[in-house]
Amino acid sequence: MSKGLSLFEKRRRRNRTALRARSGLRPRLHVHRSGKHIYAQVIDDEAGRTVAAASTLAAHDGATANVAAASEVGKRVAEAARAAGVTQVVFDRGGFLFHGRVKALAEAAREAGLEF
Repeated sequence: MSKGLSLFEKRRRRNRTALRARSGLRPRLHVHRSGKHIYAQVIDDEAGRTVAAASTLAAHDGATANVAAASEVGKRVAEAARAAGVTQVVFDRGGFLFHGRVKALAEAAREAGLEF
C-alpha cells in the first residue's frame, strides 16, 4: 500500500494552489472527466455557488467520451456562463493533463467567448 499521495492528487493540489494565487476574484471553470462523460462547471468560490454547468449526460447523439463531445460541452458551458454575466474565468483542470478531451473543452470554451 502506498503511503503518499497519488500522482493525480499531487497534480490536483499543485494546480489548485496555483489557481488560488493568481485567480483574484475570477470564478473558475472546473473540469472533471470520467471514462464515459465529461463535466464542466463555472464556480464562484466567493459566493460558494455554481454559476453555470454542462456535461455529456444529456447527449442525444450517443457519443459522450470523445473530443467532439468535449468540445460541445465547452461551447455549452461558455454560453451558459456568458448568459449569467461571466466572461473571465480561471481554468481548473484538476489533476487531469491538458490534452485530449480536457484541451478540446478548453479551446471550445475560449472560442465561445470565455477568457482564460
